[in-house]
Amino acid sequence: MASLDGMIGIESEITAGLVRDLLRDQHPDLAELPLREVEGGWGNQMWRLGDELAVRIQRMDIDPDHQLNERRWLPLLAPRLPLPIPVPVRSGAPSERFPKMWTVMTWVAGLPLDQGSITRGEDAADTLAAFLRAPHVAPPADAPVARDGRGAHPKDSTNGFNHFFDSVGADAIGSNAADVRAVWDDAVAAPAWEGPPVWVHGDLHPANVVVADGTLAGVVDFGDLFAGDPALDLAAAWVLLPAGAAARFFAAYAEADEATVRRARGLAALKSLS
Repeated sequence: MASLDGMIGIESEITAGLVRDLLRDQHPDLAELPLREVEGGWGNQMWRLGDELAVRIQRMDIDPDHQLNERRWLPLLAPRLPLPIPVPVRSGAPSERFPKMWTVMTWVAGLPLDQGSITRGEDAADTLAAFLRAPHVAPPADAPVARDGRGAHPKDSTNGFNHFFDSVGADAIGSNAADVRAVWDDAVAAPAWEGPPVWVHGDLHPANVVVADGTLAGVVDFGDLFAGDPALDLAAAWVLLPAGAAARFFAAYAEADEATVRRARGLAALKSLS
């Protein structure tokens, strides 16, 4: 039989039967709860477990640190956040049955924004600002740091921006192409973050937030959580909120200097292109 290290790179077929067998092996008291697949997910797949829990199981993601970071840090962050987030409650270990990580977490109710919409823009702007102010504080010294260039100054992602800009094509971007380029150039020229690193979600996009009653209702997928420049999270003002709501967001957030707003706007352009 192949070693677990050798099997880690294999994309395993994840079925309800497999998830239930894993629960029977390691958490039998949860194994008979109703189980249903949640649509979406690339690096990790979600299975709703009963009414209050979910199983987050690695699919394409082969890096155990993502779930290990969630297990360690989310229970500490959750009490200080004004929106629900998934909190790990049980750990699933790799095994011969399934060689990757899986975690039982609390379920965050709502519809993913990429399947829904925000109709109460001012409320969502205020809610997002309050949510981000809470974790944007200095983390412990052993907090995870950014990897793969995340959290670096926009100028360090210029090759990536050019790649996505050229891939999408100026014709597809249309009359806004020059404006998008100007936003990026301004972000590259902005001063770097000079404050201490703060907790950063790191991957705020429409599939990683949920909505209810026309506004933001929760935030999920903290696998990229790290200590860094808050501009990466503040880009969500343009990525998540309806057009025109960014000004309301920054007024409510109230702690972003001009350089940080410039970097955030450029990072929003990069995320939108990618």
